[in-house]
Amino acid sequence: MKIGVIIVAAGSSRRMGFDKLMHPLAGKPVLQHSIDAFTSLAQVDAIVVVTSEERFKQLTPHPKLIRADGAAERHLSVSNGINALPAELDLIAVHDGARPLITQQQILKVCEQAQIHQAATSACKVTDTMKRSDANGFSSASVDRENLWAMETPQVFLAPLLLQAYQHVSKHKLLVTDEVSALEAIGVPTKLVHNTTENLKITFPEDIASAEFTLARFNR
Repeated sequence: MKIGVIIVAAGSSRRMGFDKLMHPLAGKPVLQHSIDAFTSLAQVDAIVVVTSEERFKQLTPHPKLIRADGAAERHLSVSNGINALPAELDLIAVHDGARPLITQQQILKVCEQAQIHQAATSACKVTDTMKRSDANGFSSASVDRENLWAMETPQVFLAPLLLQAYQHVSKHKLLVTDEVSALEAIGVPTKLVHNTTENLKITFPEDIASAEFTLARFNR
């Protein structure tokens, strides 16, 4: 099995006020943690980091790493990553660079399910009470949480299938926020693989402290 990986790291971190992807986390940048989860997996053939040249130069060099330019929209950045991957891959995995806590065990679980079901993603069952708010931020209705999942990454697909999905997205000028949505656009469902480990997306400054705590707690 040959796996190609696209790590999306093209964001500007406007909500953070600083470059969250290059912020130190347990001695190395957030983005480096995300990359390192994949580099030592023997099944991974190539890793395209979709990011700026400036960020890429600050990463630890590795023979599997390739850089691709980012774009204004996430799906266009992923498309650039797909174009930079080598041919003849079995699976393509897409991972957010801002998710530094992903475990290799979960990566392999999702890849195994993608081989079986064509498409699979790391996800987490929603267990909290869900509310919909009005425009002023007041609760207006409850949302049934049965069968609700919070999407994570990596999202992994048979390589030809992801290429087909992105050709469809491009042809019809669709705006998709993740690869599961791209597959849904061509009528292909994605297997949801429950993740029992912390896999938060660094979004706010306090998330750095939460990630530090998790890494220290599990000695990762």
